[in-house]
Amino acid sequence: MDDPTAPAGEAAADLGRLAATVERLRRELADARRAADDRALVELAKGVLVGRLRCGPAQAAEQLTTLAGRSGLSPVEVAADVVNAAAYDRVSVTAQAQPEAAVPLRAAESAVLDAGDTQAVARSLLEHALPPLGATAVAVWAAGPDGSLSLAGHAGFAPEEAGSWRHVPPGVDTMAGRSLAGRRTIWHSGDLPSIGRRRADPGGRVTMPMTRGGRVVGVLEVCWPYPPAAADASRAERQIEALAELCAHTLTAPPGGPGSDLPELAGLADALPDPALVLRASMDARGGLADFEVRHVSRRLRGAPALEAYPFKAGGLLLEAFPQAAGGLYGHVERVHATGEPFRSERMPLALSMTGVADVSLTRHGENVLLVWRDHDEDARLAGLLEHAQRLGRIAGFEENAATGEITWTAQLYALYGLSPGEPPVPLERLREHAHPDDGVTVGRFLRTVLHHRRFAAAAFRLRRADGVARHLRVVAEPVFGPGGRLMAVRGAYQDISSQHWTEVALAVTRDQLAHSEQESAERNLLALRLQHAIMPPSHGTTRSDGLRIAVRYRPAQKDHLVGGDWYDVVTLPSRQILLSVGDVAGHGMEAATGMVVLRNALRGLAATGAGPARLMSWLNLVACHLADPMTATAVCGLYDPTTRVLTWARAGHLPPILLREPDGRELPMIKGPLLGAFPDAAYEEGQVQLRADDTLLLYTDGLIERRDRNLRHAQDRLLAMATRGATRGAASLDDRLDDLLIHCGSDTDDDTCLIGVQLT
Repeated sequence: MDDPTAPAGEAAADLGRLAATVERLRRELADARRAADDRALVELAKGVLVGRLRCGPAQAAEQLTTLAGRSGLSPVEVAADVVNAAAYDRVSVTAQAQPEAAVPLRAAESAVLDAGDTQAVARSLLEHALPPLGATAVAVWAAGPDGSLSLAGHAGFAPEEAGSWRHVPPGVDTMAGRSLAGRRTIWHSGDLPSIGRRRADPGGRVTMPMTRGGRVVGVLEVCWPYPPAAADASRAERQIEALAELCAHTLTAPPGGPGSDLPELAGLADALPDPALVLRASMDARGGLADFEVRHVSRRLRGAPALEAYPFKAGGLLLEAFPQAAGGLYGHVERVHATGEPFRSERMPLALSMTGVADVSLTRHGENVLLVWRDHDEDARLAGLLEHAQRLGRIAGFEENAATGEITWTAQLYALYGLSPGEPPVPLERLREHAHPDDGVTVGRFLRTVLHHRRFAAAAFRLRRADGVARHLRVVAEPVFGPGGRLMAVRGAYQDISSQHWTEVALAVTRDQLAHSEQESAERNLLALRLQHAIMPPSHGTTRSDGLRIAVRYRPAQKDHLVGGDWYDVVTLPSRQILLSVGDVAGHGMEAATGMVVLRNALRGLAATGAGPARLMSWLNLVACHLADPMTATAVCGLYDPTTRVLTWARAGHLPPILLREPDGRELPMIKGPLLGAFPDAAYEEGQVQLRADDTLLLYTDGLIERRDRNLRHAQDRLLAMATRGATRGAASLDDRLDDLLIHCGSDTDDDTCLIGVQLT
């Protein structure tokens, strides 16, 4: 029995053989194209050698073979080197920097020159020049005069994808569109749409403008399956610049050839009522833009004063006839020529204008740029400026002709009255009918002054409109007299001051509220200051206790609203130990002052238990954490035993005390102790110091040393140096030392300051 699957298997095999044949023919065709391109490059190199060596084609071919044999290179590579040495274009410059790119670029050039259209150019680029760069697709965009883009050629994209990108209208934001508008190269810019691009596309791509004769004629777009590394991208950019220059020459030139549109454009320039110039790019020997040639001078400009000062003539150059163009106008002409995007500017400084200011217009027409300017009319400008100022100031004018009774209103006055421009205006003598009744006396006095006494007058009143809206207006008017003192007209203006009125009302209310708030704040500050002074009055003089000489200085802030929370305390405990403490509650005002009282009194009470300084700081921290209004503060607490002369101390985020022992001084160690009120489970360490006769201990708050232009460490070092110098004077009393420190420490924050000096006798 026959196998039913045999025909299907044979068909599949035949199909496979056919596909293999097609693939083989495709490879052979590609090889043939490459071989043809290589032969074209070799023939071009032969032509260069014929011209350089003045020999025949046979001798040139022999010379090329000899060079290939000596250098160990292929004839195609030698041909590329010969062409690069003879040419001075972007391909040769790129080949000098990247020798490995010479053959692909020259081969691509040969293919481009032989290509029949831009589509064939794109295929040639993808076949010869882009594979060494790792690129897998290319698109050649042609720029339209309106900023649009057309897909002139592509390779590596599916036909249906290319079909949907045949035309990109102006204003659509794409990578190629941005390169065209900005005349710059763009690498893989965000999520901008483009041909062959999908959302979350990991591939890399670059768009580069293609320039010909100073004009951006299109954009070259090259794509990679993955973003190239930075070094590879830099190497590829040089080669793509050369390819962009090649592609620029393949795009279709304007119909009719260069200059075919000049007669029509010259006729347009002559028909314009304003002066105009037709300009065309003038290129240098390397193909770069050197200047703009004046192709045509309009009829309106011939014989004008500008032509006497600036000798424009057909065939001359713009910068030679008008050097001032380099100050800004030239750059605009260059951009319009390059991109085709029109340029318009009002009141642009222009020396060509009779007034020095003109409205300027630049448009590109084929290869030409049309420059048109209009002298700015100063009267029209002032009238427009006045109208603008009246609109912003909500000012409206009027005139009443005394002879004919004709009334003229500006459009703004109709809007103030709530009337349509076609409705009859309200005569000035009937103003009382439209005013609020309470303003009748004011309006009547105004009308008598203007209409009867015929003098200037002004008045503010409330206007009642037909739509129920009330406006606060100010009106001014004056009579205009003619020959013989005869009244000719009454002219004046209205101003809408409604917003000003309500602003003044709001300001008055705010002013009253502010005065009340200031009074309350002053009372609170005064109460805080009295409380502070009641607890810690500024102290002068020295006290003695158990072999200690103790002096205290308290300096409150100069400004009452900066009343702070600094405190000090010196008290003998039931255990005969002496409690020494200073502290500083964060903030200012009543809250800081009351917090200072709470912590100071709490520390006094807790010290009566006989606990050590570290335990006292822990308890005081719990007090700060569990108040109704939590606070933070710094403090130093010390217990001095007169029998042993040992000071046991602890700190809570505060600066350590200073011990002065001749001839030196030092800070006590910075033992562990976070500030009060930061967190409830804070731990504090204790320190001990054995004091001797004539030792001096200084405890202080940061208001003594703080400066805005110095860090705290610098201020501490300066205080230590000053205190040490004061201690070495010997004869100076403890009071003198403290006063000297208060005077010369140089703090500038106007904060409260507490300073305790303890000297052993």
